[in-house]
Amino acid sequence: MTDAITFDDFARVDIRVGTITHAEDFPQARKPAYRLHIDFGGDIGLRKSSAQITVHYTPDTLIGRQVVAVINFPPRQIGPFMSEVLVLGLSDADGAIVLLAPERPVPNGERMH
Repeated sequence: MTDAITFDDFARVDIRVGTITHAEDFPQARKPAYRLHIDFGGDIGLRKSSAQITVHYTPDTLIGRQVVAVINFPPRQIGPFMSEVLVLGLSDADGAIVLLAPERPVPNGERMH
C-alpha cells in the first residue's frame, strides 16, 4: 500500500471517459505502443495518448472503445509524439496492460466520482 492521501488530493485528479477514434502503431516508442486519439466530447475535445497496450489490443479493436484517462497531467513528449492524457489500465498476471473502461456506455467527458 502507498502513503495515504486526502480526499482533496484525489479530487484534484481529473479522470474522464473518452472514446478512441483513431489508433496506430508507434514504431518510435522504446517499448511497443500505440498512438491513440481519444474523443472526450464537448469542452475537452480530442486528446492524444501513447499507450503500451499491444499485447491484448490491435489498432482495429481499439476504435470505438471507451477508455478512462487522467486528463489534467501536463503533456509529455514521447519521442516525436506529444502525449496529452494518461490512459489507465491494470496489469494482467503476465504484466500486460488491460484497459480500464466503464461497464456500459457513458457520455464522453463524464468525470469519475
